Amino acid sequence: MREVSATPAARLIGVGKQFGDVWACRGIDLTLCPGEVHALMGENGAGKSTLVKMLQGLHRPDEGGIEVAGAAVTLASPRDAERAGIAMVPQELDLFPDLSVAENLFVGRERPRKRWGAFDGHAMRAQAAAALAKLGANVDPAALVAMLSGAQAQLVEIARALMRDARILILDEPTAALTAREADRLLDIVRDLTRGGVAIVYISHRLGEVFDIADRVTVLRDGAPVHQGPIANLDAAGLVHKMVGRPVTQLYQRTRNIPGETLLRARGLGRKGKFSAINLDLRRGEIVGLSGLIGAGRSEVAQALFGFAPADAGTIEIDGVARCIASPADALAAGMVYVPEERRSQGLMLEQGVAWNTGFAALGRMAPHGFVARGAERALADHYAGLFAIRTVAADPPVIVLSGGNQQKVLLAKALATQPDIVLLDEPTRGVDVGAKAEIYRIVDQLAADGKAVLLISSELNELLSMCDRILVMHQGRLTGAFDGPHFDPQAIGAAAAGLLAEALEDLALHPGGAA
Repeated sequence: MREVSATPAARLIGVGKQFGDVWACRGIDLTLCPGEVHALMGENGAGKSTLVKMLQGLHRPDEGGIEVAGAAVTLASPRDAERAGIAMVPQELDLFPDLSVAENLFVGRERPRKRWGAFDGHAMRAQAAAALAKLGANVDPAALVAMLSGAQAQLVEIARALMRDARILILDEPTAALTAREADRLLDIVRDLTRGGVAIVYISHRLGEVFDIADRVTVLRDGAPVHQGPIANLDAAGLVHKMVGRPVTQLYQRTRNIPGETLLRARGLGRKGKFSAINLDLRRGEIVGLSGLIGAGRSEVAQALFGFAPADAGTIEIDGVARCIASPADALAAGMVYVPEERRSQGLMLEQGVAWNTGFAALGRMAPHGFVARGAERALADHYAGLFAIRTVAADPPVIVLSGGNQQKVLLAKALATQPDIVLLDEPTRGVDVGAKAEIYRIVDQLAADGKAVLLISSELNELLSMCDRILVMHQGRLTGAFDGPHFDPQAIGAAAAGLLAEALEDLALHPGGAA
């Protein structure tokens, strides 16, 4: 463990926050030390977000208090937190895409001016370049944020926090959208920050990096702390058990079925500049995994199948009948549904409630005469809330207030309310905790048991190995491997993802859509 200062950077003492009659968290003590990474772990809905929002000034504690550098403080707003040296890098980055990097770094800060009063763009870019250089970030201060990669945008957000002299930095799922190499670089930057005396609150569902980077860990369950101490005192299985209250061996649920008839068949599917020559079969009762590195073309294939970004080559058959899938409406009419990777911007109306979101895709049933039958909409939402164990704090709160895991289950409920036969799942467990993952795996397993054909796109190899009957692998827009389960070869799958199995292409030509 790294050496840390004896004087805490901040202390939360017996803090709690109540919403209506429900305590989101209560009785929590948390000590953050300079030069230390403190992991905050727990299922979605365990109280992590509420706790850090109190430290960020977005929520005021209903009990307990907060100290910064040994002095009691009242954090009534994010401005108060900023003045106290506290900054947060949220999972959904808070940047302005149409502004330059330098302009984003100066949002909310006084900009340098020239002698006659105009903003000094050159000085802004110079200060921005200096802040980015401290992080080793190869980012042009004049570039628009919209043109940056996910990793570059993450570094810009961190640089903005450090330009405000943050001594306490909250990182919420900082590597969720990064490649393995980008994530490793970010962890190196976190280590550099702690060497400079910054106290880090680290929230992540990637257990490997938590053990790699954290000094101490606090585990929350149902809004209360169930464990606090050095991370070295736990292993991965022990941490998961404390988070969810059950052994890690119970997380994956898969019932092996005998696949039925082919529901979807794609041949020679392609879209210029994205992917080509994709042959794919999906059968009833089967879960087919689609693996590959970020940028391999996996999501683009699913979006083409669903008509969101249609293919410009190849054919698609649904239940043996050739279909033109030129739009999502065509796909829905053919009994297909797509659950996108980005739930907040592509899948949900965040300001609407669970009932509204669940019933939206099934408006044909909810509004047979042009008016929404609210009773039917409520009954549909209640059905899926019970089926998927969607936990809420009010009768029908806006989806934006739900935890990430509950948001993801609402998105699944919305998709399944269309009563599809073919389900395309794009990173369905991204950014959710291990407990929510277990519930989502149960849902996916039940889909296959009910005779649905499931395509599961995932960056987590263990997820694919545990849940899939077959795994197809993509590299640079082409299929480079196909493998039968349940006994997969992880090394061979990794080699195919890296484009190292040239012989797999020949086999796919002989057995399109089948197994190598």
